[in-house]
Amino acid sequence: MKYVVLIYGNPESRQAWEGMSEEQRAAGLAYYQQLNDDLDESGERIVSERLAYPELTTRISAGTTTDGPFAEAKEFLAGFYLLDCADLDRAVEIAGRIPEAAFGVVEVRPVMGLHGPEL
Repeated sequence: MKYVVLIYGNPESRQAWEGMSEEQRAAGLAYYQQLNDDLDESGERIVSERLAYPELTTRISAGTTTDGPFAEAKEFLAGFYLLDCADLDRAVEIAGRIPEAAFGVVEVRPVMGLHGPEL
C-alpha cells in the first residue's frame, strides 16, 4: 500500500531550525539522510523531498495566480515522503521517526489512484 507522509512546519519549527548552529543543522540533515538510507534499504521509500519556504509559493485558485506568503496559515507543508509499506501501522511508525512530529504535525495519508487505493 502506498502512503504519503506530509511534514508540516510552523513558525516555531522554522525559528528552531534557523537558530541552530551549522553543526546542529548538519546533524539534522544527517539524521534525514540515515532515515532515507534505512527506507531505501527496506524498499519502502519511493521518493522524499524537502520543500521551499512559503514565501516562494505560487498559488493558483480558480484561474487566479497569487504569490506567497499566505498569512492566514500558521502551518505550511515543509516536505513529504512517498512510501510503499505493508500497512498503515508501518507508515505511522516511519512517520513517528520524523523530527517535526515533536514540533507540530506529520500526517499519514493513503494514496488513492483514480479507481481506489494504490495496492
